[in-house]
Amino acid sequence: MEIERARREYEELRGRNLKLDLTRGKPSSAQLDLSAELLRLPGDDYTAADGTDTRNYGGLQGLPELRSLFSEALQVPPGQLIVGGNSSLAVMHDSIVYCLLGVPVGGERRWTDEERVAFLCPVPGYDRHFALCERFGIELIPVPMTPAGPDMDEVERLAAADPGIKGIWCVPKYSNPDGVSYSAETVARLASMPTAAPDFRIFWDNAYAVHHLTDEPVEIADVLALAAEAGNPDRVFVFGSTSKVTLAGSGVSFFGSSPANVAWFLGFLSKGTIGADKVNQLRHVRFLRDERGLREHMRKHAELIRPKFEAVDRILGKELGGTGLASWSSPAGGYFITFEVPAGCAKEVVRKAAEAGIALTPAGATHPYGDDPADRTIRIAPTFPELDELEVAISGLATCVRLVGAERGLG
Repeated sequence: MEIERARREYEELRGRNLKLDLTRGKPSSAQLDLSAELLRLPGDDYTAADGTDTRNYGGLQGLPELRSLFSEALQVPPGQLIVGGNSSLAVMHDSIVYCLLGVPVGGERRWTDEERVAFLCPVPGYDRHFALCERFGIELIPVPMTPAGPDMDEVERLAAADPGIKGIWCVPKYSNPDGVSYSAETVARLASMPTAAPDFRIFWDNAYAVHHLTDEPVEIADVLALAAEAGNPDRVFVFGSTSKVTLAGSGVSFFGSSPANVAWFLGFLSKGTIGADKVNQLRHVRFLRDERGLREHMRKHAELIRPKFEAVDRILGKELGGTGLASWSSPAGGYFITFEVPAGCAKEVVRKAAEAGIALTPAGATHPYGDDPADRTIRIAPTFPELDELEVAISGLATCVRLVGAERGLG
């Protein structure tokens, strides 16, 4: 019988005493090695293009040459970018804190003085975005994702009707976790839609702006320019980083927005620092050199991780294709794959995988409050393991899915 065979396969899997981890979207050691030269820079010359000694205080907004280097990728004019430390999540955290404790540009009061603050959350989405809002008591309102981005009919309806809704989380290119890139229509509607809150903010986390897996990079519409054209110049906060470009623990982050928002952000930032690590900024300029150098560097990343995404697709297709037990995304970039099993099965699949030594991101992490009402979505992070380990892990995941399916009479 099918269930007996599935149980035998699973017991064989458990007997291998595996210890494999697919939980987080981390670069592999081979990817980090691509940026080893960064640690030997800037050599004996610490002088920036404008003559600044980067070892000293100052330069709160960041080196102009680094802002120019990433301006095209992030779709933000250099003068409207701020360079920070290694974590864009920290910049998002600070942006929320500044809105809570200070009046946002165009706002009427501090967010902390509002009766209620809520964010729209496209799902499936990024668990750290959700956790950040939860930390500050910001209500999370899920909206479904579509192949073109968030369901804009629902987004527009909610944002126009409720002044307590102050923002929306967006990963617009190769989104986490399903790899969707927003259509031009979606971006235009986000930029121009009426909102009940005058200080509504789009938190535009362009984390995978240059993380392509194919030779035909996806391009998205310029949300900052479209918002300005629509009369909403202060609506968008753009975030980015080099965490998955150079060294995850020693990169740089970016905040971009309107001139008014940049001045607002710098006003708060200046109370906590006299300037970020300009020596590290100079390292990045000399290592990446220019936009062409950035593209070439990311091509090397793609060569390392593309085979892993292809392996996931191949193995899942071979072991689960046509069974009706699973579906999965095939992204053109980014770091994740969305894996969906029949409703009510995700938690059990993750539990069985853990018992077999395969660690997965918790079921539900892709939804606000860790609650996937359908209990069907699992995030796969294929970049960190070695290819042979990844293949074993994905084959083992398929075994777990077949067992859960057999136990529940599915497939």
